[in-house]
Amino acid sequence: MPLHNILLAAALGLGLAAPALADEAAARGLEIAEEADRRDEGWGDSTTTLTMTLRNKQGQESTREMRNRSLEVADDGDKSLIIFDHPKDVRGTALLTFSHKTGNDDQWLYLPALKRTKRIASNNKSGPFMGSEFAYEDISSQEVEEYTYKYLRDESYEGTPVYVIERYPTDDNSGYTKQIVWMDAERYIPLKVDYYDRKQSHLKTLTFHDYEQYKGKHWRPLRMEMQNLQTGKSTTLAFAEYEFDQGLSERDFDQAALARAR
Repeated sequence: MPLHNILLAAALGLGLAAPALADEAAARGLEIAEEADRRDEGWGDSTTTLTMTLRNKQGQESTREMRNRSLEVADDGDKSLIIFDHPKDVRGTALLTFSHKTGNDDQWLYLPALKRTKRIASNNKSGPFMGSEFAYEDISSQEVEEYTYKYLRDESYEGTPVYVIERYPTDDNSGYTKQIVWMDAERYIPLKVDYYDRKQSHLKTLTFHDYEQYKGKHWRPLRMEMQNLQTGKSTTLAFAEYEFDQGLSERDFDQAALARAR
């Protein structure tokens, strides 16, 4: 076969193979995300206490004490209620989140000083949550359907075998163009997430630490570190007193629950 025909055949072959490889990477990425979601099904409801530590570029710190209640919802995203207890100037502030598998998540912030509830607009979900490096959209449960996926590679992260996948938010209002996730290949839990902003620049890195298992199945981190690479600021979330099967119901997560949260 003449050389130009060989090169043409090779080019055509590559052209046909590329979409197939892309489809395979997308399918594998989705498979990993779905398996991680499946393994955590059935936790029901939970409560925990949190300490949020805000750190500026110079290393100066301030802390906030919170409680979190969560409810697993069949056939939709989870619900959560975060209540601030300390310091005094934020006591009683509460964030209610209804995550959804499709469409925009719903979020409301109760401000006790004003005695009013403020709905978080979908185009503001990329804004910082209470001055932290976590955005409002980071506080929502990360439903599988909220992203499309791409498998990148297998590798080792701090001595642990992981799957590395990219996920792309389907919501046009997201502050991120993509996220790269390092997923524990045995336990299917995230160990690290890199966030890329709307300019495709690496914005933040989230790492998960000190996982513990509950009910013989569900893994929860005791510490999460969010580092903003562009500002030098960071936020630590430290969790304690995880409790499950507390008898929480939909009534504990309606908008009236915001005002009565204590």
